[in-house]
Amino acid sequence: MKSFKNEIAEKICYTDLVYGRINKKLNIELPHDKIEEMVCSIINETEETNFQQKGKNIYITNKTSNVRLTINKNTFRIITADRLK
Repeated sequence: MKSFKNEIAEKICYTDLVYGRINKKLNIELPHDKIEEMVCSIINETEETNFQQKGKNIYITNKTSNVRLTINKNTFRIITADRLK
């Protein structure tokens, strides 16, 4: 699989709606800049082996943070974040 980690870290982008979605899905209340810091931290801390491409999305699973990020592989736009079960 192609290495996405560095490219995602450099090019990740956000929509206005995704901030609210991340707060809701993770049951947190963080401002935009803190969400961006959290996402970047999760990406940087996650091993490349936990980046999985399925179709048009890349799933980043970080068991330490108990979070899975979903990112569009073409636009590098974060779609959502989910708690792992």
